[in-house]
Amino acid sequence: MAKKSVIARSLKTPKFASRVVRRCFRCGRKRGYMRDFDLCRICFREYANEGKIPGIKKSSW
Repeated sequence: MAKKSVIARSLKTPKFASRVVRRCFRCGRKRGYMRDFDLCRICFREYANEGKIPGIKKSSW
């Protein structure tokens, strides 16, 4: 979990467009972020395994 101050800072509008930091809305993690789902890879996997993301299922071959 990211600190609340770090999450609050990322929500502010940056001075320059290149300074945008996208964070997971659930835990605040910035690395391994997926824009399509607004989640980090860890939260994405948990949500997908619980069936909370429609159309996503674990692959097996």
